[in-house]
Amino acid sequence: MSEITRAIQAICDEKNLDYNVVMETIEAALAAAYRKDFGNRQQNIKVKFDPETMDMQVWDVKEIVANIDPEELEKAQEELAARREAAKEEGRELTEEETADLPRFNPKNQMMLAEAKEINKKAKIGEILEIKLEVPSAFGRMAAQTAKQVVIQKLREAERNNVFDDLKKQEGEMVQGVIQRRDRTGVVVVDLGKTTGILPQNEQLEHDNYRPGARMRFYIEAVNMGTRGLEVIISRSSKKMVESVFVQEIPEVGSGVVVVKAIARDPGNRSKVAVFTADESIDPIGACIGQRGSRINTIIEELAGEKIDVIKWSDNAVEFIKSALSPAKVMSVDLNEELKEAVATVAPDQFSLAIGRGGQNVRLAADLTGWKIKVMEDSSGSAVSSEEAEGEVTEPVTEEVTVEAETEKEEEETKTE
Repeated sequence: MSEITRAIQAICDEKNLDYNVVMETIEAALAAAYRKDFGNRQQNIKVKFDPETMDMQVWDVKEIVANIDPEELEKAQEELAARREAAKEEGRELTEEETADLPRFNPKNQMMLAEAKEINKKAKIGEILEIKLEVPSAFGRMAAQTAKQVVIQKLREAERNNVFDDLKKQEGEMVQGVIQRRDRTGVVVVDLGKTTGILPQNEQLEHDNYRPGARMRFYIEAVNMGTRGLEVIISRSSKKMVESVFVQEIPEVGSGVVVVKAIARDPGNRSKVAVFTADESIDPIGACIGQRGSRINTIIEELAGEKIDVIKWSDNAVEFIKSALSPAKVMSVDLNEELKEAVATVAPDQFSLAIGRGGQNVRLAADLTGWKIKVMEDSSGSAVSSEEAEGEVTEPVTEEVTVEAETEKEEEETKTE
């Protein structure tokens, strides 16, 4: 193995790049250097480099196209310039459809059939012609500098593409990161290891402390390659983050035995999560709560103290709506299938509980089930709908009621056994 080959392999190992990618980069750099010293702008240079022997072969690569009369081509260029000017005056760019009728010829990448036949009599339209070029001498200083710049640029692009590919596969998953800083717009910049992530204000949680150096988990919302390079948008407020935490912290959910069917979330305050299992031997709620609330408490800590109501999903709308309005006990539910509206009747002492502080409980229940829900008090006839519940003043609701209730239920079942 030659010194050059070893150096290339070292770059591959250091940058986590494919050997062929680095070789293509070197050959592109040599092509740029050749064009600088020995070629011209009308050449489409291709280089083949052997790192073992240091030999280099060079070609000018052209696609063979039909002959076009020079006068016709000149008129087409004049017409194209006129159309561009007209479009510019209208404040817009010229579209490809508007120039499709004009003949085109790019001397850098194309060669007309008549000229191609002078080089190869068997040349045909559509074929690729590779014209062998000589390397007169060693590259000059400027050409070497050009080659160096191309190598640096191409390697950076390759690295960035590698990171993009890796993160694109993680889109929709959880990732750990370290808080770097908060900028003037309120955006939090997070170190994700190979790159940085952007946590916009609307994706942040109110009770999170984004101090520099703090390590947190984030949900990868989107990974894009924009004009400024790689852009990774992360979130702490997405519904999908709740689901991702359930997948990571609850083995039954991770394995697919217990399925998260629906999530309603008031980020940073409360979430309702509907779970289901086809295995009758498993209690899906108990599996998510854990012994003495151990599993659900871990999730609550991960979500900065956000309360979690775990609800059993049902394809029976009445039963599902009753469960969704927990911790309130619902006496009856009347459905209007056509309007997708439900009227839930509760006892007077359950009315405030069903609505929740600021109407939160009934709004989350409506979001979870997909039904518009109106909560009606049994005796007085007072009613509040999920659409009107915003800002509704109610009596204080015990925040821990759902978790505590499920934990006590589990303890009772354990004692019975």
